[in-house]
Amino acid sequence: MKTLNRREFIGLLGAGSAVTLFGTAGCAITPSGKARGAHIVIVGGGPGGSTAAKYLKRYAPETRVTLIEPNRRFTTCFGSNWVLGGISTMADITHGYDALHSRHGVEIVHDSVTGIDSATRKVTLAGGGSLAYDRLVVSPGIDFRFDELEGFSAQAAETMPHAWKAGAQTELLQRQLRAMPNGGTFIMVAPGNPFRCPPGPYERAGMIAHYFKTHKPRSKILILDSKDKFSKQGLFMDGWKERYGNMIEWVPGTQGGNVESVDVASRTLYSQSGFTSFKGDVVNLIPRQRAGAIAQTSGLADESGWCPVNQLTFESTLHKGVYVIGDASIAGAMPKSGHSANSQGKLVAAAITLDLLDQPMEKPSHVNTCYSLIAPDYGISVAAVYRYQDGSIQSVKGAGGVSPAEATADFRLQEARYTRGWYQSITEDIWG
Repeated sequence: MKTLNRREFIGLLGAGSAVTLFGTAGCAITPSGKARGAHIVIVGGGPGGSTAAKYLKRYAPETRVTLIEPNRRFTTCFGSNWVLGGISTMADITHGYDALHSRHGVEIVHDSVTGIDSATRKVTLAGGGSLAYDRLVVSPGIDFRFDELEGFSAQAAETMPHAWKAGAQTELLQRQLRAMPNGGTFIMVAPGNPFRCPPGPYERAGMIAHYFKTHKPRSKILILDSKDKFSKQGLFMDGWKERYGNMIEWVPGTQGGNVESVDVASRTLYSQSGFTSFKGDVVNLIPRQRAGAIAQTSGLADESGWCPVNQLTFESTLHKGVYVIGDASIAGAMPKSGHSANSQGKLVAAAITLDLLDQPMEKPSHVNTCYSLIAPDYGISVAAVYRYQDGSIQSVKGAGGVSPAEATADFRLQEARYTRGWYQSITEDIWG
């Protein structure tokens, strides 16, 4: 590992931005003063939290880093659509924490945080006791607004699974799809903005269509959407048509797709004040979302349900010394995605290290890449670059781009290979 002095470290942030800095994964600075021996606690072992833990130990090896996560293994939401499509298994998208501990020196505590006291800088654990911290990173993911849809609830999700937190819900939806009769109707209710993984519902439609085409070719897919447009819309719709004909139908909000109530027992959904109804054999209802529960109970979220942060450093604007990253944060133009969380985890590791050294944070840049599979050999992608400017993270015009609308089969196959390669590389970067 190369060791950088403080000037070199800050120079990387300034001259090359966060993207360049993060590319120097083997670089570190030598802590001194209050940085040496500082205790950083991280709540949440998903893409954001685990990345932050790993890179804090890289940037400042002599700090103590503790990651608190109730689950011993983490199942990624990104990649879970492939399980529903029958091209991956749950084992393929499930990752452990052994490498973070053994290779990088991160302390792992498998417990839940029930309270955060930013005044005394302590977190309370469900298993008893508390941990003191010098800086706290909270990466709690999402929670659901179950009460906003008449007739729906957390209990109802055991009949109409959301499968938007991967794991048991993914397996439940998979079982329902396998049991559905050939010729049945699968209905997906896509959530309103903002939500985790904007292209995710539409990739899911393609993956389930692939499963149906292979095993239940007379089945239909209906997407009910409160929105009138969605990420990579043209690419998705062209791909659906090319590969699955008329199997997939998308109903936008202005044409009756905005679901207002449900009858869980009969799997019926109602829109347009009850005048339009849709009945499915399997219903995948993805509710509107907000920051994870600990963000709500600890006062890190505002009235929007999400967590306002200083978008330069991701320090909470509501509680000093607490940083919020990943899906829960209000991050300007950055989407709520695994790639964004990974990028923010690296940034917050740099921001905390510099803060402990009483050094200013330079303006970083971010990149987000989102690959989606329409079929196992048909991939599409979107990439964007973001820059901190005028107090917020903004898209850089003219940077990034999407897959071309007119592309050869070989091009789509190559993008599908890139999709699987991206998954392997980012999960290795997070947990490896």
